[in-house]
Amino acid sequence: MTKVSDVVVDALVQAGAKRCYGIVGDTINHFTDSVRKSDLAWVHVRHEEVGGLAAGGEAFLTGELAVCAGTCGPGTLHFVNGIFESHRNGAPVVLIATDVARTEAGLGFPQELNQRKIYEQCSVFCEYISHPDQARRIVVQAAQAALTKGGVAVVIVNGDMFEETTKDALPWSVHRPKSRLRPADDELDALAERLNAAGTVTLYAGIGARDAKPQLLALAKKLCAPIAHTSRSKEFIEPGNDHNIGMIGILGNKAGVEAVDAADIMLCLGTDFAYTQFYPGQDKIVQVDRDPSHIGRRAPVGMGLVGDVGPTIEALLGRLDQKTDTTHLDKSRKQWAKDLEGYKHEAEESDASLIHPQFVTHALDRLAADDAIFTADGGSPMVWLLRHLTAKGDRRFLTSLLHGTMANAYPQAMGAMAAYPGRQVISMSGDGGMTMLMGDLLTLKQEKLPIKILIYNNGSLGFVEMEQRVEGLLDTYTNLENPDFSKVAIACGLKGWRVDNANDLENAMAEWLAAEGPAVLDVRVSSVELVMPPKVEVGQVASTTLFGVKAVLDGRLREVVSLLRDNFLR
Repeated sequence: MTKVSDVVVDALVQAGAKRCYGIVGDTINHFTDSVRKSDLAWVHVRHEEVGGLAAGGEAFLTGELAVCAGTCGPGTLHFVNGIFESHRNGAPVVLIATDVARTEAGLGFPQELNQRKIYEQCSVFCEYISHPDQARRIVVQAAQAALTKGGVAVVIVNGDMFEETTKDALPWSVHRPKSRLRPADDELDALAERLNAAGTVTLYAGIGARDAKPQLLALAKKLCAPIAHTSRSKEFIEPGNDHNIGMIGILGNKAGVEAVDAADIMLCLGTDFAYTQFYPGQDKIVQVDRDPSHIGRRAPVGMGLVGDVGPTIEALLGRLDQKTDTTHLDKSRKQWAKDLEGYKHEAEESDASLIHPQFVTHALDRLAADDAIFTADGGSPMVWLLRHLTAKGDRRFLTSLLHGTMANAYPQAMGAMAAYPGRQVISMSGDGGMTMLMGDLLTLKQEKLPIKILIYNNGSLGFVEMEQRVEGLLDTYTNLENPDFSKVAIACGLKGWRVDNANDLENAMAEWLAAEGPAVLDVRVSSVELVMPPKVEVGQVASTTLFGVKAVLDGRLREVVSLLRDNFLR
């Protein structure tokens, strides 16, 4: 007979899991004792939300299973935001969520809660182990769902269940089928007819095209089509791709937006881009996605096909005529070059005492390794990553684009560092995000995770300020009184640097990147940066002008002048 806790841990290891993130205690003590005796490493975080984010970072970047485990009540509840973020990223994570002993269940015992109601909204699988003989079977089902459906699977276990024993007689194991899905022949014929008749085509590639870059490039060459991409697709679309023209959306660039507007057909491949206002009219849109429920979910489409991007393109190419007119592609490339020059101009430093975040990010782009892994907090750091870092070599990028949480960057970097100990892992953290989960700086020292944390210290919730100003409001309740983060880092046993003058940035950044062990670079950046969309609407200008009038009346003339100089007159 075998203890249920030993069965659960062994099933996770057999499914490929290497690490479990969490905090020990009461209802998982028998589980963690089984972890201690196994090949599953325990990563002792200081806050469970960090554990959920770190597990998701590891799982997203590796494509393999990561695990986190929480005690009953508050312990498991603390995971919720990290689990939502990881699930929306499609990261294969198993959460072992524990509850009070079965003798107390349903009686309002302290820390009891209904785990299923909480987690079934952010999981691909959510089930109790109701009998010891189910232990391996339920865990295997959870792991298989996480790996094949892409998302979080939750196994709920009453604390006393771990102490039970089972024969563990049946050899349940995870299966990873590799299907190739493509549309029917008549659908492909109809699509080819539309594409052959179209004068101009723009391809729009999303995360569903990540394993189909060769096919995507072949299609672009066949159609003389530019390739715009979603923000999540940056790392694999941009490198070595002369058809790339950047992104669309609020964080995108002019070339991508104009290429979509000018196209007779926008062919969406593996993307479920959420912002309807950036799509063209219905007749222009053709969507290919492996999930039928995603077809036409964001905007009405003229044609929708169900299939994986790679196999669909392979079956389509032989049906297409070779286009020869490169006018549309050439125009898009020319605008993309102008967009890149504009980003470079944004990074130019005019005042050593006023450090622009774009300037900092361009320095990071130059000095970081070609195989560095970057994470960025939701908000302004996410924008600087997407616009000002170059996708080259084997660089990887991860930020909170679907869930949009703060404080994701350095926890996700922890998971990346655990999975890739030989790589340079860099967290681009906002000061708001850093202070939200700052306690796990101690984990970096204790777990020997040598990530490098760059803090964009602007003394404010900068992205929120931008939102308020664009709506014509005075920025309110966004001010942050921060410590010297380099000194906080040193107090936690890390190395730390502080930069207040642009002339000191290059040397400090080089030393920070070269430092052994975890290190923090605290850079005091301008607090009056606006994230400008690729196409500025009249209403946005009017609202920002209204903010300026209100700010002047509120005695903030100097700030308004700085805002105009740094964002509109540069």
